[in-house]
Amino acid sequence: MSALTAVTGTARLGKRTKDLTKRLQPGDIAIIDHEDIDRVAAEALVERQPAAVLNVAASTSGRYPNAGPRILIDAGIALVDSFGESVFEGIRDGQTITLVGGEVQLEGTPISTGTWQDDESVTASLQIAREGLSEQLELFAQNTMEYMLRERDLLLDGIGAPEVRTRMDGRPVLIVVRGYHYKEDLATLKPFLRENRPIIIGVDGGADAVIDAGFHPDMIIGDMDSVSDKALRSGSELVVHAYRDGRAPGMERLAELGLDEDAIAFPASGTSEDIAMLLADEKGASVIVAVGTHGTLEEFLDKGRAGMSSTFLTRLRIGSKLVDAKGVSRLYRQRISTFQLVLLALAGLAALAVALWATPGGQALVQILGARLDGILSWFTLLFSPRATGS
Repeated sequence: MSALTAVTGTARLGKRTKDLTKRLQPGDIAIIDHEDIDRVAAEALVERQPAAVLNVAASTSGRYPNAGPRILIDAGIALVDSFGESVFEGIRDGQTITLVGGEVQLEGTPISTGTWQDDESVTASLQIAREGLSEQLELFAQNTMEYMLRERDLLLDGIGAPEVRTRMDGRPVLIVVRGYHYKEDLATLKPFLRENRPIIIGVDGGADAVIDAGFHPDMIIGDMDSVSDKALRSGSELVVHAYRDGRAPGMERLAELGLDEDAIAFPASGTSEDIAMLLADEKGASVIVAVGTHGTLEEFLDKGRAGMSSTFLTRLRIGSKLVDAKGVSRLYRQRISTFQLVLLALAGLAALAVALWATPGGQALVQILGARLDGILSWFTLLFSPRATGS
């Protein structure tokens, strides 16, 4: 999309991108405050098909080469960033605004100006960000050491993991996070789910992904900030991720829904997906299959320095028990075409006919069927043959 193109739409404001995407409609103009737009956020925005995305912060700060801006640009969505707080102050949710280049206008009056992003600028930003990766790796190592010292009891001995009613000992456990390629991976794993009937743990919004795929989560773990009321009321065991000092903001939401009495708090640093893996491992899961979780360097960096160290160390703690489903859908994406199915059916029928003709009983059956077919054809021919009329 050219910077000269004027884009008009309904403004939808949201400080948290994952909450805003729930309200977006095709053609809206999303206004977010999201430094370093990550892949998951960008794919969620693309799915809602906004006309443009206006970012208060820098879409790529230079901290690491994040994939979000490229995904938005390739999808044909206008991206303008670095507005500052003036956009949130000058525009109300639901107002009709116009984007002309990097300028936002309300009823013809300029409100704020940002930086228009295109293919060239995004490529340049990513190149600069790649040059700064060494600094991020140093910070990663430092943060990893701090987390390991803070959570050594949980990582080494499992101390602090709460008692839960869901029994996982000796059973496979599926952990679903609404993250990278979760839809494709869930679709690929349906035969595994039907045949093995694993314990299913939904991490926050991952519980809704499980329900959308036609299954039921046995447990929901997380801050309870991005999971729907429907999922929370589905009868799953609820484990609230709490701070180390015991504070659990998620309990407040459960209290409003009347679900806090049976909920369990799990105080731990790190992320909700990490404590879900640690809990499954501590409770004796035979294998842990992860959907939508983080595994690559880019994905660790997408989480931010505060989260990536716990993710890294959690995988070291679990070891070979963890099976990452990411990429499985792409590995087995090949499908049989309709032509191949028809050809296979015809080949099967031909093989059956040959097998029948090779036996006396089959030959007799073919002769009987042939006689019946001749009789049907003769009857059908008589229906249309001219009849003699009397003088």
